Amino acid sequence: MSRLMLWAGLAFLWAPVILMVAYAFSDSRTPYLWGGFSLRWFEALWANERLLEAVWLSLRIAAASASLATLLGLVLGWVLARHGPFAGRAIFGALAAAPLVLPEVVMGLALLLLLVGLQALTGWPAQRGALTVWLAHSALGMAFVAVLVQARLAGLDRRLEEAAADLGAHPLTIFRTITLPLIMPSLGAGWALAFMLSLDDVVLASFTTGPGATTLPVYLFSLLRRGLTPEANALAAVMLSGAGLMLLLVLGILALRRRRVETPPSRE
Repeated sequence: MSRLMLWAGLAFLWAPVILMVAYAFSDSRTPYLWGGFSLRWFEALWANERLLEAVWLSLRIAAASASLATLLGLVLGWVLARHGPFAGRAIFGALAAAPLVLPEVVMGLALLLLLVGLQALTGWPAQRGALTVWLAHSALGMAFVAVLVQARLAGLDRRLEEAAADLGAHPLTIFRTITLPLIMPSLGAGWALAFMLSLDDVVLASFTTGPGATTLPVYLFSLLRRGLTPEANALAAVMLSGAGLMLLLVLGILALRRRRVETPPSRE
């Protein structure tokens, strides 16, 4: 019975996605009606310059915000995991974790008020656009990266670092050669999570973007007012294919690493 419920849940989650990909190959202009097999909407997608600009802008913002969020999250997680009790630590930790629990609407409104206040006081930013969206997404992703880094550092065997320190290694050398390689999987996972959060976000981008800086989620959301076209289905099929290839690549790397660990070294 439990297995049946599991398969029913998976079917409920994946059936809309599979149907959307199937309708991407339909010849009908209606995105939810089958009109015969055709690749016309993939050709139309390639010719839609506005949509491609939104895709390229979203990818750039996602990569930049994930990189900044990883850097800031590393520092934040390090402070929370390695620095002992200090004045205001509880408040500091609560503020660091606030983006995890705050509704995005509240966070987006708060960021909008902050940007408006800064613009009134200092004149910066001159207008909202890609830069402000990048900062907003970095603030969101930083909290997720910090949680992963803090958890990894908390479970790290500090005797390795202490042994290197006893041998006279500089703290920066210890961090570069021991700590950083050990927490690299957490940093990679945090970067990927921050990238996907930025690529998927529509709420924060709606509050912090401006004319000429429309991200892909905002562009697709605006299409709902005029009616979606099968180009959206074609774009979803392309993105799903890319995600599937990335998943296969990660699984292949993990399989190679497992095989290398399990294979004993040859003795000559």
